[in-house]
Amino acid sequence: MVKIARWNHDGGTQSGFVDGGNCYALPASHSVQDLLDGGLEAALGAARETVGSAAPVPLAEVELLAPLVPASIRDFVAFEEHVEGVRKSIDGVAGVVPEWYEAPTFYFTNPHTVTGTGEVIGIPAGCTDLDFETEVAAVVGRVPASDGRNLTAEEAHRHIFGYTILNDWSARDLQRREMKVSLGPCKGKDFSNTLGPWIVTADEFEERHDAEGFLPISMAVEVNGQAIGQDLLSNMGWPFAELVAYASQDSVVRPGDVLGSGTCGSGCLAELWGRNGSKTPPPLQTGDVVRMTVEGIGTIENTVGTRREAVTRVAARPRPRNRVAAVASAGH
Repeated sequence: MVKIARWNHDGGTQSGFVDGGNCYALPASHSVQDLLDGGLEAALGAARETVGSAAPVPLAEVELLAPLVPASIRDFVAFEEHVEGVRKSIDGVAGVVPEWYEAPTFYFTNPHTVTGTGEVIGIPAGCTDLDFETEVAAVVGRVPASDGRNLTAEEAHRHIFGYTILNDWSARDLQRREMKVSLGPCKGKDFSNTLGPWIVTADEFEERHDAEGFLPISMAVEVNGQAIGQDLLSNMGWPFAELVAYASQDSVVRPGDVLGSGTCGSGCLAELWGRNGSKTPPPLQTGDVVRMTVEGIGTIENTVGTRREAVTRVAARPRPRNRVAAVASAGH
């Protein structure tokens, strides 16, 4: 299994491969982005060469980082069960809107606040309903002779370089207010997204796809050692290849783009709040430990930190809606 990672060790940041409990660093001038730019086959060759020649460093001695610096992050909402539960929680309405079935839907989130496994995730200012979202993300790599535009699902499948775990941290109370404006979410989401612990290359999953292209691998989440939810990635409404293809329509996907599956069924608190009719289990609090495990990829774990105490909301100023600017009188 080829696992691509980034880590801090001995005062520096390195990129490379994890194999057999050890880390093997690429030369200092090479990065994970270089592997994505080179494409999957070249990366597999680099893995064989690096693991066979670089000095091993025990995984237990390094601090894992997010396995890449994303060029962009599109987060889909591909699990019907999740949509059903969260709609009940946020809007108080049962069922799934018909538009969900018509085409995949995603939003762009913040690539600059990506965190790695083991990091402490602070609660954003004004948030009392902190939540997690259990997802798998596809990472895009280069395919020769393709510009990443208007891809078919078959073409898009070849652009999937590998997979990683994504925790789309969510400030649900901030999100509820924002989405009433029919735009967003923004501050309810952009404070942190955890990726990790590494990228497992797509070739490891080729034999596991079903006839329609779905991956029946298990996803699970627990808080403070207590199981919260479990699902199969194959319960997505669309296989990943179709999500990547849709993202590319009249647009482009590039190496380093990250595309999240959206939260799996029972993979967050808000969905359970909607189904239970109360905030049960309770929102995350300082000191809580969130652990996500995906079959064939690994585990990420983060501790919730303290809340940033600040007032960030700024109310709109009432305006007269004049169409002509007033002329200031000259003073004498």
